[in-house]
Amino acid sequence: MQTTLMGAVAAAAKGQVLGLTSSDIQHGTVLGKRFVTLCIMIRTTPWEVSRDVKLLDRDESSWHTLEGVRALREAFATNNPDGRLTWGFTLNALEDKRRNYQQIRDYAVECHQRYGDEVSYFPGYFPAMYLPRERVNREMTEALQIISAFVGKGYRPGCVMGGFLSANNLQYLAEKENIHAAHAVIWSQHAIDGGGADGSPSYPFYPSTEHFCKPAQGAKDFIDCVNLDGWTVDFICARRSGALDHKLTGYNSRRGVGPIETYRGWGLDLGPREVMHTQSIHFDEGFSRNGFAWVTNIWEAQLVYEFGQELVCGAMRMWVTDTRKRWPDVQFVTFGEYGSLWRNNDRTNADWKCSFLERGSGLGDSYNNLEMEWFMNRDFRLALLRDWQVETPWQVIDLTRYDLPAHEPADPSPARPVKNWSLMNRINQKNLRPQDKPRPLKELAPDDLEFVMAALPQLRSRV
Repeated sequence: MQTTLMGAVAAAAKGQVLGLTSSDIQHGTVLGKRFVTLCIMIRTTPWEVSRDVKLLDRDESSWHTLEGVRALREAFATNNPDGRLTWGFTLNALEDKRRNYQQIRDYAVECHQRYGDEVSYFPGYFPAMYLPRERVNREMTEALQIISAFVGKGYRPGCVMGGFLSANNLQYLAEKENIHAAHAVIWSQHAIDGGGADGSPSYPFYPSTEHFCKPAQGAKDFIDCVNLDGWTVDFICARRSGALDHKLTGYNSRRGVGPIETYRGWGLDLGPREVMHTQSIHFDEGFSRNGFAWVTNIWEAQLVYEFGQELVCGAMRMWVTDTRKRWPDVQFVTFGEYGSLWRNNDRTNADWKCSFLERGSGLGDSYNNLEMEWFMNRDFRLALLRDWQVETPWQVIDLTRYDLPAHEPADPSPARPVKNWSLMNRINQKNLRPQDKPRPLKELAPDDLEFVMAALPQLRSRV
């Protein structure tokens, strides 16, 4: 495997495009490749986690037109003719009988047939915060049946776009629906859109039956449904909680590749700079460290109307074109395809690990004097931060141990939502609790320090 991996990495470094066929999806892995996953979301109102549970009173139905959706898909195809994406429909968008939604569903089927796009279910962003687990499961089945019916020929998506989904929901997908990938975590999100669930790895993992943010520790707590993030974010920005605003003088913990946090706030000059900076964390240094790289993104279709087709479709064209120009080997695949490739590469979490190093972009609160290093594996995630310009000592700002017991909240309801699903134990990057105060490695509790050093002996020189 090592020889194959090194050959693939060398080919990618030379800019050779590694074509991805259906056989590659079935038998290939993520090793030696750079990937982007993109979902276009279709809805009728923001945060509609069910037919009748709509968390914001804003009717967006007229904002969804065939013209706007087609313009966005065609912008995605610019200099990217083989690129594929995932269409994520809410239940209302799947069932709406108005002409514009029927046209959009038909167009998604056309894109599936023409390009290989994936057509999937997207229950808002936060079903786990508002709906009992059984109801989420039941509605996933209903939505999948609707999709299979209108796509035809026995079609089934490879991934469900869930936003936040509980461990029970993921187990249901794997065991009852035979779907083995889900967008079920929004990495680092905390105090954004009314809730959050910080604590997971940022790259795919098999979740534990104890908590959807926790990687499975062995066969007894293993769920065979790869948990995928939805947006790649700037690690230095992500250590914040919430967002002050979208202006240069404020901060936003979700800044990275997302269009709302970049292009809307900064336009087509600074916005793309932050997007490319965030991608470079993965496609350059991250690729060198890990032997593969992944960037993930979700765009809401109503953005075309809300912020203007010229800005939104222009941003899409710029993003795709610049990404393919800088990393010619990058492949735009569906969420389901990426989940399948990941499963081909890793079946247990046991040997899974990745690390990232970032120096801030200098834009907004991605301060260019800060350097951040992340280590993630089955047993823990660890984040270190320093001021590299004056060479301050590395400080631990996050140590989340996955070997410790974890518990999800009890079932919520629309009347009694549960907004915080975070997994926090030793130290959390958001620095909200007294125990989260940054500290040098040597000041970790002795058992925590030895636990980390057993997996990362290269860090002993920093103690």
